[in-house]
Amino acid sequence: MKYDANRALLESSIPGCPAPRRGKVRDLYDFGDRLLLVATDRISAFDVVMPTGIPDKGRVLAGISKFWFDLFSWMPNHLITMDPEKFPEPARRFADDLRGRAMLVKKCQIFSVECIVRGYLVGSGWKEYQKSGTVCGIKLRAGYPLAAKLDQVLYTPSTKAELGAHDENIAFEKTVELLGETPAVALRDNAIKVYTAAAEYAATRGIIIADTKFEFGLDEQGRVILADEVLTPDSSRFWPAAQYQTGANPPSLDKQFVRDWLDSVGFNHQPPAPALPAEVVAKTREKYLEAYRQITGKSL
Repeated sequence: MKYDANRALLESSIPGCPAPRRGKVRDLYDFGDRLLLVATDRISAFDVVMPTGIPDKGRVLAGISKFWFDLFSWMPNHLITMDPEKFPEPARRFADDLRGRAMLVKKCQIFSVECIVRGYLVGSGWKEYQKSGTVCGIKLRAGYPLAAKLDQVLYTPSTKAELGAHDENIAFEKTVELLGETPAVALRDNAIKVYTAAAEYAATRGIIIADTKFEFGLDEQGRVILADEVLTPDSSRFWPAAQYQTGANPPSLDKQFVRDWLDSVGFNHQPPAPALPAEVVAKTREKYLEAYRQITGKSL
């Protein structure tokens, strides 16, 4: 296991296993019909992985995902267990490193579409709305202020880019072309249903979920199931409700703090990224831990 000076896990390694596929945050080990997903403490911004990790970030992502999987038991998902004592050998020998950050999941056929759901007008959606009155090509009424709650939730799917590349927004009709009508409709309807249920729950915990993205797959029975991470600070925009107001970007419990710092130092959104200073690491870790506490009602 490769840790940085802050004891953030930058890379996992499990001797006796094939080399993992590494995404921006997760290391993926293939055990045939099952996968071991290890959430490291890597952090990316603008599709660039930072050289500095955020301690405990991987445990926050895995823990929050499991919380939502358990809460929404009506929506099938890929999780088998997070108990490292039940992992395949030789992963069990690294239980202390993997505990709380690794998921053994069912292998499924992942759809080639990211399912983005927006409940509030912010970020790239706000920029497009200012220019053309649309979000991902969907026409909206005039008069929305920044960070306003949308009259109705928007489903704005995108392509799934390779590591280092950028996702591209596509129309729902394009997902029908790519996947077929029945899967495309199932992804849209399930994404909106899960987001709406999560937003209603989060509101009881003092959190606004402004937007999020989901990944879905097909299991061996042909069912559409939730996969990857779900409603985490990496895949969602969490706003403390007590500090929310329209007309400004609300403070968020996610990696927006890192993005803002990178922009403040003139980062050009191309690798290599600069090392994050200690105060940025500490503040970002605090935001992730607070998101975990507020969503789950527990400390990590």
